[in-house]
Order: sequence, then C-alpha cells, then structure tokens
Amino acid sequence: MKLAAIDIGTNSIHMIVVEVNNKKSFDIINREKEMAKLGAGVFASNYISDRAFKIGLETISRYVQLADSLGVDEIITAATSAIREARNGEDFLNQVVAQTGLTPRMISGQEEARLIFLAVRNSIALESDKALVLDIGGGSTEAVLGDRSKIFFKDSMPLGVLRLLDMFEDRGTVGTEGKGVLEAHIRFVGKQIFKQIHDLGFDRVIGTSGTIRTMGEAAHVAAGGESWQSVNAEVVQLKDIDKLTQKLLDMKPEERAEVKEISDKRADAIHLGGVLLVQLLEMAGVKEITLCDASLREGMILDYIQRHSNEVSVLPETPSLRHRKAANLVYKYESDWDENCHVAKLALQIFDQIQKLHQYGDFEREVLEFAALLHDIGQFISFRQHHKNSRYILKQTDPRGFNDEEMLLIKHLVRYHCKAKPTKRHKKFRNLSKQHRQIIQMLSGILRIAVALNKTKNRRVERIDCQVSTEKLVITVTGADNLEVEIWSARNSRQVLAEALKREVKIKPTYADD
Repeated sequence: MKLAAIDIGTNSIHMIVVEVNNKKSFDIINREKEMAKLGAGVFASNYISDRAFKIGLETISRYVQLADSLGVDEIITAATSAIREARNGEDFLNQVVAQTGLTPRMISGQEEARLIFLAVRNSIALESDKALVLDIGGGSTEAVLGDRSKIFFKDSMPLGVLRLLDMFEDRGTVGTEGKGVLEAHIRFVGKQIFKQIHDLGFDRVIGTSGTIRTMGEAAHVAAGGESWQSVNAEVVQLKDIDKLTQKLLDMKPEERAEVKEISDKRADAIHLGGVLLVQLLEMAGVKEITLCDASLREGMILDYIQRHSNEVSVLPETPSLRHRKAANLVYKYESDWDENCHVAKLALQIFDQIQKLHQYGDFEREVLEFAALLHDIGQFISFRQHHKNSRYILKQTDPRGFNDEEMLLIKHLVRYHCKAKPTKRHKKFRNLSKQHRQIIQMLSGILRIAVALNKTKNRRVERIDCQVSTEKLVITVTGADNLEVEIWSARNSRQVLAEALKREVKIKPTYADD
C-alpha cells in the first residue's frame, strides 16, 4: 500500500510518499519540500499574501500529480498554524479542494503535537526514557512529553520563526536590546507550559522540525564537526547552538545564507529560530538536544496506519524501535528473523564473556547485535556477494533509530561477517578512524564465529562458554549431539578474532578434551 502525506505548514509545504510494510513500519520512497512561506506576514496582517497563496496552491497541485504518478492509494493532508489564523485561510483550503479534490484537515496545535510525537517515537529509540519533544514551526512551537507507550502532556505555544519575524520590521541584525525583548517574550509565553513539564519530569529533550535540525547541524559543523549523513539521533550541545545564534544575530540575511548547513531560504528567520531554541532549552534546564528527522508528516502516516491496521500485515513483537526496524528489513529482504536472532544471541554470549579482553561497552554491544540481525539480508540480491550486498542495502535504506556512527559500524560489520577479513587494502576500511578499525576487527571476529556456529541454520548450538588465559581463548560449544559441521565452520572462521585478541582461539564441543 502506498500513502502520501502533505503537511501544509506555516513555513514549508512538505510531502512524503511511503510504502507501508506493516502496522508499525513504512519505507519513504519520495520526499518533497517547498518553502512557500504561507505564514509570511500573516501574524501581523492576518492574511496569506497573494504570492504565498499562489505558490501554495501550485505546490500542492504539483504534489498531487506526483503522488498520482507514483501510484499512491491515499493522500492525507493537514494544515497548521498559518491556515488556522489567517482570515483567508479557509479560502485557501477551499481552493485546494477545488483544484485538487483533496480535503485537508485543519488540525489544532494539540493534535499537531500528538502527531509529531508519534513520528518521533517511531524514529528515536526512547527505551525507558520519558522524552520532551520540541517542534519549532513557522507559527507555533509544539511541546510533547511522553514515553514509548504513552503521551503525558501536549500543548502548542504561539512561538514560531515567522511569527517572531513579524515582530521585527528590519530583517537584518538584531542588537542586544532586540534580543532581550525577544528572550523576555519567549519566556513569558512558555512559562506556564514549562512549569507543567517540570512538574511531570523528563529524561531527555528531542528536537524536530527544519529550524531545529538546521540549527543543530549548523552548530555542530561550526563547532568543528563534520556534516552528518543523517541528523537522526545525533546530539548537539546547547553551548554550540548558543554560540552560533549570537553570530547569526550579528549578520545580515545574505551573510547568514553563507553559513554552512543554512540555506538561503532560511536565512531571513533562522537567527530568531536560534534564539527561540536556546531559550526553550534553557527553560527545560538541559545542556543538549537529540535531533530527529521525522516530524508531522510521518506522524500523519503512522496515525493513518493505526486507524487502518486491518489493511496491513504484522511483524513479530520486538522489544524496541531499533529491533522493529531491523525486523522490518529482515522480512522485507526475505531473510529469517528467528535464525538471525539466534546468531545475535551467540555473538552476544561471546562478547559478554570476553569483555575483560576487549573492554568494549553497551554501544559496541548493540552495534554487534544489530549487525548480527542484519548480516545476511543481502542474499535477497545474490548469495555470492551477500556480505557486500547487505552493506549496500543498509546504505540505501538508512533505517531510523540509528545515528551515523552506529550505521557506519553496522555496515562494515555485515560486510566483514564472512569471506575477506578487514584490511587496509580495502578503501572503505582504510578510510575509517583507527578506533573504528579496531572495533570492526574485534566485532567482526566475534560475528564470524557466531554465524559459523549456525552454519546448518538449525539453531543446534544452545550455549557458548569462554575460558580466557594469557595465551588462548577456548570456546566450548554446547548443543545437539552432533555439532561437527558447526565446529568445523567456526574453526575456519576464528582467525580474525585470534588476530584481534592476539591469542590462539580454540573451539570445541562440550564432550571434547582440551
């Protein structure tokens, strides 16, 4: 089933087209964005300008044509702050109906907040955390507090970058006095909402929307970091955002457009978005924010799927978002989830029992687990090069819930789970940092043995026991009566781990003597 979601926002009009896989998952096959700025001047004049009106209609008509050409089954549409508040907002929606046949929902700020949280919860692994989600739009800022199963609080504040821009006639630099007025206004508007938020408590802050993602990535790069392939799940420090914001306040729009990661279409108001974000984080009392690349439109899709759950298939129950994303890929590419879970179990048994040798922690453990779950999805393309194909699939799909570093390591691990060992002769491996090369060396050695111990695909190995000495690692395997194939395969796959540990690795069944 294909769905499209059109988000008629105050600053931008977005569309995503997705292929629905099951009740909780979908793949995005197309993204479109047009900064129509329907809200430009709306909060001062209460009218959508003729220019924005025309661009908005043209954009939505183009999106509908594209969705139809892609074979979309249903188009979901929602309109937010600017349309709610503009006197000609209803006229705009009537024209959308007349020209496209769509009937957009004019959603409330609280409904917008709920849908945004659905998207974030599907993209960021909340685990046991209670998260405060902030979304800065053109006309409003949504604040939602929830965990992986429940929303505890949601509200909308009349604070958005275009609304703040209407407070300033001069769109150039903002001096100390202007900044002070702006900060006081933000704190006044947000005071009561943040009091309720603090009363409920939270563990982390997650930010979505173009303004937050742009400020986050620009601040990260300005602080000396490299551009991310995906901002999802990346963490940015408040001090870096604050530092960049002050620089932007001292710049003219054309100068702000030259700042890395800031587009010219955001240059008119991004400095005000920076002030708003800094104040929100200070009111929250946090020093960092986790970025999320999903927002209202993804929430619209998820909401539709939940309300039409009888139309889609079901995946097995999984303990977390990341496991659900992995399961989706395994099923999509016709691998065996149960077999791969068994491989992951064996790999983690080895990892845990030799931890005093490698001294890696939870981060590396999870990377190993998900590499094990995904190691053979490339067989969908061909068995002969399935290790390389698995890496190729992960590069193309970029599953949500993982940050760039995690995906970089997982992609290399699935590539090196069999056949050629990691070597600097391979360009991609050579380009890794020394620390990442060492992680790949160790974890691929473990993964190779775990995969080999399930050679027959019958889950015959039940338990692994590791004994460590100064000269060798002895891996004792317990399971079915006859483990000859598994033991033979594991012995042929032990060299990478032996080199990483600088020890001889012996593999034997429980009934064998040393």
